[in-house]
Amino acid sequence: MPFAAINGQKLFYTDSGGEGKPVLVFSHGLLMDHSMFDPQVAALKDSYRCIAWDERGHGQTATPGTCAPFSYYDSADDLAALLAHLGVQQAVLVGMSQGGYLSLRCALTHPEVVRALVLIDTQAMPEDPALMPQHMAMVQRWVQSGMDDGMAATVESFILGNHWDGANEWKIKWKQVDAANLVQCFTTLGQRDDISQKIAQIQVPALVIHGSDDRAIAPERAKAMVQTLPQWQWVEIAGAGHAPNLTHPAPVNQAMTQFLSTLA
Repeated sequence: MPFAAINGQKLFYTDSGGEGKPVLVFSHGLLMDHSMFDPQVAALKDSYRCIAWDERGHGQTATPGTCAPFSYYDSADDLAALLAHLGVQQAVLVGMSQGGYLSLRCALTHPEVVRALVLIDTQAMPEDPALMPQHMAMVQRWVQSGMDDGMAATVESFILGNHWDGANEWKIKWKQVDAANLVQCFTTLGQRDDISQKIAQIQVPALVIHGSDDRAIAPERAKAMVQTLPQWQWVEIAGAGHAPNLTHPAPVNQAMTQFLSTLA
């Protein structure tokens, strides 16, 4: 399995390959991993080189029992370094939620590697202050007592919506999350800075996709972001929650395909 030793991390990634193809790099959301983009990789790999990776504290990159403090700027550095490791000069950054946070910061700090952005259910503002205390209270219960079925159902509803057929696979993964990684990843989430004014500096095209029923990030927060980005397209996925690329892949893939076709 491919790992890259980068910035003191052992980053896990997948790479569909394809010499000369335009490159897409997929960055997942909090509590998820690279596999959340399987529907997009399957649909796009014939035309694009698709790279998906596990971020710090997640998936096969996570080290059980420890997770050093990090910011999304560190994750942005990881992403740029991973592209360099793979010999990729420029890529379209596809980021969902947390993956969008680091992708936006990568576009600010490493603009030379970014061809365009696809931002899925993300925002430029800090975490909603009304939500963060609930998040941390849940984390403390999770660390102390483990994730029970009720908590798993709550997380499911926030990320995947209700009654999605593939939810059980993710609930199994969540119950196995290491406590140290869980705490640090939520701490990073809560401590991120407000870049809502800085993103006016981003000059590449951006496709912003958002689920109409997202409870984790209200659509209004994403709409505030697009009003600042210089070049943007907005696509709302009707009936979708926080992870429409998983639960509603067909309209997301269609929107991505159309957007990517416009890039020279």
